[in-house]
Amino acid sequence: MIRDRGMMKWQGMMLTEHMTMLKVYNQEIKKEPKPELNEWDYDAIHHTLNASIKSKADTKIKRWKDGEFLYNRGTVENADMHKRVIELEDPFSLIQIKLDEIVDVTIMD
Repeated sequence: MIRDRGMMKWQGMMLTEHMTMLKVYNQEIKKEPKPELNEWDYDAIHHTLNASIKSKADTKIKRWKDGEFLYNRGTVENADMHKRVIELEDPFSLIQIKLDEIVDVTIMD
């Protein structure tokens, strides 16, 4: 059986600039592209947010930020259309989420 040491045998020949470039490249590969939402998707998000505000239901919000998907769960307290943010209260704090970051909204109750 061949026991290869992987990158260990090549690390002596790699410059620090090469290593930083490889780290940046690996981070860029892991990034998810922002999903393209159409008018139907925005309409569904709008209706679900309105329903969750009226019923004070537990809501899960999926958002895209800096190449990755983030999930927040809580009750939607307020929606400010002038600032284009919503306020989501989770058990620990009050979070302000930009409407442009929201990809999907689900009522959990």
